Formats: sequence, C-alpha cells, structure tokens
Amino acid sequence: MPTTSNLLSPELLARLEKMELVSRKIFRGRMKGERRSPRKGQSVEFADFRNYVPGDDLRFVDWNTYARLEKLFLKMFLEEEDLHFYTLIDASNSMDFGEPTKLKYAVQLAAALGFIGLIRGDRVKIETLADAKAPNAPIFRGRKSLWRMLDHLESIQPGENISLAEGIKNFCVKNSGKGILVLISDLMDKNGFQPALRYLVSKDMDVYVIHLLSAAELDPDLQGDLRLVDCEDSDIAEITVTQPLIKRYKQTLAAFVESAKEFCTKRGMAYLLARNTVPIEDLVTGYLATRGLVK
Repeated sequence: MPTTSNLLSPELLARLEKMELVSRKIFRGRMKGERRSPRKGQSVEFADFRNYVPGDDLRFVDWNTYARLEKLFLKMFLEEEDLHFYTLIDASNSMDFGEPTKLKYAVQLAAALGFIGLIRGDRVKIETLADAKAPNAPIFRGRKSLWRMLDHLESIQPGENISLAEGIKNFCVKNSGKGILVLISDLMDKNGFQPALRYLVSKDMDVYVIHLLSAAELDPDLQGDLRLVDCEDSDIAEITVTQPLIKRYKQTLAAFVESAKEFCTKRGMAYLLARNTVPIEDLVTGYLATRGLVK
C-alpha cells in the first residue's frame, strides 16, 4: 500500500493506526467488526454470568456451576461489532475561505477520522450537504478502501450552495442507519443553524458538531473602508472598519458560538469549536479524544 497522501502524512497515519472511534451509545452493527461492544453477545471471550430466565438459549448455561450450586447461570461474552460512521461536510462557498480553506481542513479531518474507522472495520460514509437528487455517497470498509476513500475526498469541491437545513434534511432522509455522525460546518446560514440541527435530534445517532471557523474570522485584521460581498448570495455591504466595530463583531461572534454550543449540549449533541490553523493531529489526538470521539 502507498504510504503518502496529500491528506494524510505517514507520521499522522502511524498515530491514527493506534486509535479507534468511540460511541457514547450502544448500537447493533450489521456485521462483525473489530471493536468490542459493551453489549453482551456470543463471542469467544467470556465477560460475566447472569441468572437463567425461561427462554434463554440452553447452549450457554454453565452446567459445571449448576452441578455445584444446583442453580442455572448463563455465560455472557463480549461481542465485537462494526459501527456506522458518517461524516457530513459543508461544502458551501463560505467554507472556501481561510488558509488553509475551511473546506480543505474539513476534508483532511474527514480523512483522518475515516482512516480510523477503516482500520477498525467500521462502515465509513462521507457526504457533503447536497440536494435530494445528488447520488448516494459510497460506503467504505476495511484498510483496502483507504485510497478509494481519499480519492472520493479529494474530489470534493466548494459550491454546494444549499441551505444548511435542506442539506441536513436530505442526509437524514437518505441515511437511516445508526452510528456516529460528525457534522463539519461553519454553521453560517442566514436562516440560522437551529432548524438544520433539529433534524439530527430525531436520528438515533451519536452526533458530533464540529464548528469550523478560520483564524481570520475568529480574529479579523481589517481596517478602513471595505465593500463586502456575500460569497453565497452576492449581497453587498459597505462598511468602515473601526475598533468599536471590531469589538462588536467579536461580541456577536462569541454569542453565535455560545448559542451553538448551548443548543447542541441541551440536545445531547457534542459540540466543538475548531480553528483551521490547529494541526489535524492535535485536533484528533487532543480535542476529539478529550470529547470522547476517539481513544
């Protein structure tokens, strides 16, 4: 297998190889995988005993214990299962901003998380916010799918200018599987992010919202008279940048970030504000590990 990629360096691959995705919920996978489920199953590794109840499979009764205690106990085992791992990327024009662009950063992050899923036998699916007529994204599974997944990611281009709500709604309609969903977006929508994220509340998924902003958005270095053009709907605004205006902007941005965090937290979704200048390795092995997505 090749060892170089524009998205994943050999050094990053080596670190990711030791990690796995973690769900805060218990899901029943479609196929046996490489992860240990906290749900008790029928694998070969013993986990515990429990009392027999009528209807239990007699093949798992511990007859040696019954001979000693004259009580029926059932053997339980750790089960290994696969996990459905979805990444939903906002590829609107607003993501084509920053250095590196937010979209490029999102794609690289999706590659890193997808690789972790592939080496653990999870079912990996990566989509962009798109209209209902867009073809279904492929499903990747197993280490041999890495380069096919990277090719798919490198084909993603900005310009999917669909509302956040419509894009997430279309994703929810097309994908009914359980598992982990990571949404990577700047959450910038004139109709607000709340209607969009509400669609995810009803899904039986472990949802992580990665709110991705550029360093220039978080700490703008602007001055003088400017003519601003909205990159998605071409709205124009002429402004004079002053220190009081920058201060108000930062207050508004802080309120925007806090409202997104509060909205997600109250609805059981994990929220993380990410900056496009933080190395992917630090984000995955640091912040995302702290939030419990990987270990």
